[in-house]
Order: sequence, then C-alpha cells, then structure tokens
Amino acid sequence: MTGASWRPGCPVPLRDLRLLTLSHWGFDRTARTGRLIVHEDVARPLLGVFRKLYGERFPIRRIVPVDAYGGSDFRSIEADNTSAFNCRYVDGTTRWSEHAYGRAVDVNPIENPYVSGGRTSHSASVPYLDRSRHRQGMAHEGGALVRAFDAIGWGWGGRWTSVKDYQHFSASGR
Repeated sequence: MTGASWRPGCPVPLRDLRLLTLSHWGFDRTARTGRLIVHEDVARPLLGVFRKLYGERFPIRRIVPVDAYGGSDFRSIEADNTSAFNCRYVDGTTRWSEHAYGRAVDVNPIENPYVSGGRTSHSASVPYLDRSRHRQGMAHEGGALVRAFDAIGWGWGGRWTSVKDYQHFSASGR
C-alpha cells in the first residue's frame, strides 16, 4: 500500500487499517473471493454487510485493493472494482475523502456511477444513468445492496441531493 493508496500524511495510520477477505458472487454467478481494506472500527459491520450480500447472491464484479490500480480511483472504476480505503482528496478539493479514513466503500462503480449534471465520466456507465431499470449489480432504494448498508447505519450517495454517487456508501453519509 505504501506509495500507492497510503503515504505519510494520510489521516489514518497503517496500523488502524484491516484487510478483509470476503466471499462474493460474480456477475457470472460463481463464488469468488475479494479483498477490501477498511478502518478497524468498521471492519466487523462491513463483514456483516458482505455476508448479507453473499446470502442474497448480490453480484459484485471484483473486490481488489485500489493499490492494484496504482491508487488511481479512475482506473479502479474503469475496472468496475469495488474498493474502500484510498488516501485521496474529494475530487477537485483539498478535503480528505471518506475513503482516506477507510470508512467508505464504492460498490460496482460502473453499474452505480457518480452522476453530476446528468453525466458520468465513465462511458461504460452511460447505460446505467437510467436508474428506473433495476439491473444486476445496481444499487437502488429497497434493493439488497442499499438495505445491507442501511442495516449498519451507513449513508448512500444515491440519496444525495446535488450530485448522485450511486456506488458510494459511508459511515458518515458523506
């Protein structure tokens, strides 16, 4: 992680992060194993979330630490990678992202895009701008993914009023 997703000056020391090894269902309906790096204080509740998602056979494309993409959020999204910890700022600001604290998870970012002004930065996400069609891997109100995070009291970016970040779940709701 050092030099890719974590570096000196990050708001969380390495000793406070945990590596979760998770079972999940792929889009091809086969069981897979993924790895997610999170803050120690949210590790247990997140294990519960992913246990529920596995039980409901909710599909997740892949779960790989963002280090595999050189710490690049854009490259991780392009790979439709579910990830958590990444010591980075909120795009276009100098404010730490909730990911920099290890207390946010982005799930299936292609199927659940960040949308501003009705647009997304990822061409593969364009078909998913229409949120009225509930398709495999999508987050939607009342669906398995949103219910699982609601159960631990986390906020969902799909409920934000200005922009929508359908992939984003966080302990703080930000």
